[in-house]
Amino acid sequence: MPRLIKGRTLVEDRWTLRREVASLADLAEGAPVILPLAFWLEHRDGLRLRGEVGVWLAPTDDPAALAPDLDALPVIAVDFPKFTDGRGYSIARFLRDRHGFTGELRAVGDVLRDQLFALAECGFDAFALRDDRDAAAALSGFNDFAGVYTSTTHTPQPWFRRRNSGTGSDSVPGKE
Repeated sequence: MPRLIKGRTLVEDRWTLRREVASLADLAEGAPVILPLAFWLEHRDGLRLRGEVGVWLAPTDDPAALAPDLDALPVIAVDFPKFTDGRGYSIARFLRDRHGFTGELRAVGDVLRDQLFALAECGFDAFALRDDRDAAAALSGFNDFAGVYTSTTHTPQPWFRRRNSGTGSDSVPGKE
């Protein structure tokens, strides 16, 4: 079973990401599966009855299409086809901040250790690193920075507000 970083620890990934699906008959009964957005939209009523079904979004997909279904989705995966493609960060903020998605938000595709801290700040809480990367070694990526200056999903107040509130440090963000 593949390994996944979730809750800043390594866990066994019980979900299967299906990049392509032709019909509902292609899906094994009872197995947790993450399906493409287009397939979800076409078969949503049947998939809602199925149980453990998640959706994956490509960078070109409109996450607003999932807004009416967020309560039914335990997992949304956001694809990073190349590590230089940052559209997934915006998709995460949109789902968490604008639409209040509280389920698992998973980064998949070309996900590297160097991205983990920033992805977590945008609202991702699960990370499927590339197969050629050591997930155990990547865990230290969450500690690469002491904090953030701007507001993020994880840290909603910018540093100057945290500093001036009397609850934080006057010098280094993250040392509050």
